[in-house]
Amino acid sequence: MSYFATTTLHRALHHLETAWLFTRSDFKTIIFPVMIFATVVSPRHNVLALFCALCWLWFHLFQFNASNQSYSVHEDLLNKPWRPVASGRISVKDSRALRWALAVFCSGLSFLFGLNVVITSGVYTVLVVMHDDFLLGHHPIFKNLCNVGGYVTLELGSLLILSRESSLDGTSIKALSCSALVIFLTVHAQDFADVNGDRRSGRRTLPIIAPEGSRIYMLCALPLSSFALASVWSLGPLSSLLFVSMSSWVGIRYYLFRDEICDQANYRLYNIWIMGVHFLSANVRFHALAW
Repeated sequence: MSYFATTTLHRALHHLETAWLFTRSDFKTIIFPVMIFATVVSPRHNVLALFCALCWLWFHLFQFNASNQSYSVHEDLLNKPWRPVASGRISVKDSRALRWALAVFCSGLSFLFGLNVVITSGVYTVLVVMHDDFLLGHHPIFKNLCNVGGYVTLELGSLLILSRESSLDGTSIKALSCSALVIFLTVHAQDFADVNGDRRSGRRTLPIIAPEGSRIYMLCALPLSSFALASVWSLGPLSSLLFVSMSSWVGIRYYLFRDEICDQANYRLYNIWIMGVHFLSANVRFHALAW
């Protein structure tokens, strides 16, 4: 292999690793839950459409992270020093340029799947701008609203691609509504492990504003949300018991175990619960949770 080819391959692998590091920590929080949601809720299933939805989702997540991580260097140096900007793999300036290039690319990619996907992609880009450039991510309520909007647009885009429909049926709308409400009520679960970095960067998250109250809130909100969702999706008695029990355990852990390492473990368990939330509509599509 020539020197030019070797150098080109090395650079390509370096850039691929950088792209992976931008999105590495969000597979458990975004990629897996959203793809579970789209797969369960979609009335149609196709391997190629599933791959296209996954690619669309990953590139949009990459767009957000390239933007967000260019504004959170000080926080990431403390909480996630392996991220590309914090570790020096890419500069802040280049990360922001990459973010706008990805916004254009994501719009072009969305054109392959129809007007509604293009609109969804555009709304997502606006939410990224509001969250990062207009600093709404520093306010506890507006941050939650941006997170909900971003999460639901990713779910909507992936669902539209997978289902190959220009509009959604009643089950899909119901599932998106439940997802939006649950994310809005509980998304600050991600903030407990990042308190030190958030405080350093000037963010006002709920665990910083109300250290004790936020713990009590998680203790109550998770099982109550699960109980409501079990009723909405008409789960069977055993499925309801298991689902509510899991959320209760996560809520209890948030209240009792409060150091940073425990909060990281708590957040992993929360994401497993979120995946469960996104699986509940299977009871309507396939009657999978009627027992």
